[in-house]
Amino acid sequence: MILTVTLNTALDITHRVPRLRPHASHRVTAVAERPGGKGLNVARVLAALGHEVTATGFAGGPTGEVVRTLLAASPGVVDALLPCAGTTRRTLAVVDEATGDTTQFNEPGPQITAVEWAAFQAHYAELVAGARAVALCGSLPPGVPVGAYAALVRAARAAGVPVLLGTSGEALRRGVAARPEMIKPNAAELAELTGSHDALPATRDARRRGAHAVVTSLGPAGLLAATAHGTWRAAPPRALSGNPTGAGDSAVAGLLSALTEGLDWPARLTRAVALSAATVHARTAGEFDPASYASLTGSVTVTAV
Repeated sequence: MILTVTLNTALDITHRVPRLRPHASHRVTAVAERPGGKGLNVARVLAALGHEVTATGFAGGPTGEVVRTLLAASPGVVDALLPCAGTTRRTLAVVDEATGDTTQFNEPGPQITAVEWAAFQAHYAELVAGARAVALCGSLPPGVPVGAYAALVRAARAAGVPVLLGTSGEALRRGVAARPEMIKPNAAELAELTGSHDALPATRDARRRGAHAVVTSLGPAGLLAATAHGTWRAAPPRALSGNPTGAGDSAVAGLLSALTEGLDWPARLTRAVALSAATVHARTAGEFDPASYASLTGSVTVTAV
């Protein structure tokens, strides 16, 4: 079983409009709702790849109930979310059909109490004991300590379970120091962590800070990975147009699934880039286009640096 942790779950709502214009009223042509937050997106992609997945985190209020109802309809994902008194947030993505651009609005998460956080840590310890790998993903809701991910990384390492950490800011800085198996920042998150906008030295610097491997997302240019076995760049065959929401989460799912399958780094990066690119062709986050994934897998280029 692979465990995904989404402390700040969300109800992802996608609106599609013919053209997005400032200061104008818009007629929405299509609406989609999905259980969201990075870890839940990762969980759905992992399940689509055929892995057993358990998803945990917090869910509360009417929005949390909708998230859990939708998650129950996601094949292969076991719901292990804990209830909280606050209400789960919503995110709104508005897709401009004329350009393919997406505008995102993210609400703040629910206030988590000290009692709820303590209950989650005990719940997590039980789940980690039966996991093959763990993904810790996304932002921290209000009330959760900034060192929360560091504590969860240490708990997983004590159980001998590899951890992939995907977060940002001070939560990432503290989490890296706990020595996770892997982190996957994007270029902006990496620059915030290291102070450098030069991807190659910054990726290597992030690894020296504690992570065993650092895989940096370069957007349409693919991934840059610094590991104990070497450094690689992996790129799709061409720039793809579409909705990039969730592409990074699909890359996380690709890296984590390949890790549990014992694949080498070039194969891990190939899967991650192909999944990420195939997600750009999907209509909503947490999904990928299977035909695009199959065709892209054979055309991703991985180059040793």
